[in-house]
Amino acid sequence: MAETYISDTQLAARYGVHRTTPWRWAKTDPSFPQPVKLSPQCSRWKLSEIEAWEHTRATAA
Repeated sequence: MAETYISDTQLAARYGVHRTTPWRWAKTDPSFPQPVKLSPQCSRWKLSEIEAWEHTRATAA
């Protein structure tokens, strides 16, 4: 099955935050998934990793 990738804008909309916030999370929170560089000007997050991160946060709370 093909992997789905989402942008910082899509992540921001998903969590109701500014689009720079996922980048800050990636730098400061070791549990947050790291973006994948698809080309020199294109970085995206794997949706499966974001969903797994959400699941671990939901079960830890």
